[in-house]
Amino acid sequence: MKSALTERQRLGNRAEDAAVSYLRAQGALILLRNYRCRCGELDIIAQVAERELAIVEVRTRSSRAYGGAAASVDAGKRQRLIRAASRLLQQRRDLARLRARFDVIVVSDPCGDAPQIEWIKHAFST
Repeated sequence: MKSALTERQRLGNRAEDAAVSYLRAQGALILLRNYRCRCGELDIIAQVAERELAIVEVRTRSSRAYGGAAASVDAGKRQRLIRAASRLLQQRRDLARLRARFDVIVVSDPCGDAPQIEWIKHAFST
């Protein structure tokens, strides 16, 4: 069972690395990765415009069953992301001055030579 968790973590780390590279190539400034608090975790915090902050959830799935990776950001996950983002913005006033949005980046085949990336901007709102 432990090897499956290790493989899952490796897959998640590769997906996040691919998403960071993609965001940088699009001109985003990566401010934080893997922000954790008791409310949850935020994968990537990036400044995507002069006064705009993207709170990015990275998802990957090995198959499109059950709606694929983007569909896995369900209501419960969205609430945890919103709570964690609220906590982050309370702690970091420099980030709170920016307009925040929630994005999802879906990474297909993150361990392959050329992962496919789909950036869903404004994936949901508060």
